[in-house]
Amino acid sequence: MMWKRRSRGGGGESPARGAGRGADEEEKVPRGHVPMVVADGGEEGGDGERVLVPVRLLSDPSIAELLDMAAQRYGYGQTGVLRVPCDAGHFRRVLDGAMHRCRING
Repeated sequence: MMWKRRSRGGGGESPARGAGRGADEEEKVPRGHVPMVVADGGEEGGDGERVLVPVRLLSDPSIAELLDMAAQRYGYGQTGVLRVPCDAGHFRRVLDGAMHRCRING
């Protein structure tokens, strides 16, 4: 899983972004992953942490519960990156548990 702090504005771009690319241009997402933004405040314009979640984890009950929370808060018509209204630390723990269960069961 790859975590990255989202920022508004100039400096501090990660090496994953190419020089000269626009700030609004989408970053490439590796096959088999879903980009999500985790923000405790959950406000549309707010910053959050971006994480690439492996698709195989989406069926995990804990991840499904977080996706249900996102649907309740933002609806099913979210555009762009999927926002999850959750504390980043909690989201990490949920993903770690899902990864562990995936390794044991699969």
